[in-house]
Amino acid sequence: MTTTMEYHNPVLLMETVDGLDIKPDGVYVDVTFGGGGHSKEILKRLGPNGRLFGFDQDEDALANALNDERFTLINENFRFIKRFLRFHNVKSVDGILADLGVSSHQFDVAERGFSTRFDAELDMRMSQKNDLSAYKVVNEYDEANLRRVFYDYGELKNAPTIARVILEAREIEGIRNTEQLKTVLGRFLPAHKSHKILAQMYQAIRIEVNQEMDVLKEFLEQSLEILKPGGRLSVISYHSLEDRLVKRYIKNGMFEGEPERDFFGNFSVPFKTIGKLIVPNDAEIRINNRARSAKLRIAEKV
Repeated sequence: MTTTMEYHNPVLLMETVDGLDIKPDGVYVDVTFGGGGHSKEILKRLGPNGRLFGFDQDEDALANALNDERFTLINENFRFIKRFLRFHNVKSVDGILADLGVSSHQFDVAERGFSTRFDAELDMRMSQKNDLSAYKVVNEYDEANLRRVFYDYGELKNAPTIARVILEAREIEGIRNTEQLKTVLGRFLPAHKSHKILAQMYQAIRIEVNQEMDVLKEFLEQSLEILKPGGRLSVISYHSLEDRLVKRYIKNGMFEGEPERDFFGNFSVPFKTIGKLIVPNDAEIRINNRARSAKLRIAEKV
């Protein structure tokens, strides 16, 4: 088990919690509990009758559970937010916070296989209960699916060639760890851009392993259902795929297409945007490198 000390500073801490506009007796959800940084700040602003639920599918996060009778930590994926809140007799909430992506802790534990810095088994599971791992994606997916993963989630234009090279390499020998994968992909990693491209490749595999885009869609749809009118949603994303989904859903309650207009050309939207897009300042990025790509969007249910 891991101690809180290994979890880094939460990104955009005050801005994200401020965005929730916390009522002292409200009910709030932090769906990405991690080291508990955002949750601690929410609890500071809640009164004795307020309640906070934390979600985290990573068992390492359980070591950080907060000893506070107003707080409940649920060791599940936040794609099941509605189901597990119902289990605790909660049907509606005043605010939901999500800090998407991989935690600094997960990047820093070498054997989890998330980081390009370490040699490790091909894992990348945010929950050890998941059956699908990076090993299975790399060694068992057919060419069409590998192409889809690298194109859709890594935004790599040479995805067809990458898929073919992986297939050829694994016919000779299984690709078991990150060093072998880097060697196989070496021809696509020019020295001046190797880290950026490798990060895109890792991101693609990780998103597939953890079904991150599907999870985010399910979460956003359920958030709309369980937020009270006037309830707030505070979401930090770290790459354009996530941010586009969040932005579109906040804007018109859909992930694709446009909402239908009425006779007068108006359409009703489920959220109103609060303020502008928030990004970290230089000082925060210096302290916490993970913050460099963070984007915070805040919305209120109409």
